Amino acid sequence: VSRSAKAQQAALQSLRLALSSKTLSEFLLERRLTLSDSLEKCLKKGKGEEQALAGTVLTLLCLQMGSGPEGEEVFRSLKPLLVSVLTDSTASPSARQSCATALGMCCYIAAADLE
Repeated sequence: VSRSAKAQQAALQSLRLALSSKTLSEFLLERRLTLSDSLEKCLKKGKGEEQALAGTVLTLLCLQMGSGPEGEEVFRSLKPLLVSVLTDSTASPSARQSCATALGMCCYIAAADLE
């Protein structure tokens, strides 16, 4: 594992801790696009643990953003990647499970489309 992958994982673990211990919705509103872009890169280019952490952070982000248009926007932009990792038979089981959880939770919280 390269240093950059370890740094990514450490950053994701810090984000996971922050999002699960504090309400940061105001802070996140201003930074949602930056966070979405970062999570997108982790889901696309990451492997295993990095993808799993990205799915967990996305779930927490959706919980914090809520059912408004901003949460919906974040979910809509990342949904195709979640489905892609979930259906990728070469992805690690933990990454697939994390993306499945993120997909379910974010659908429940932030999907405007009832389907």
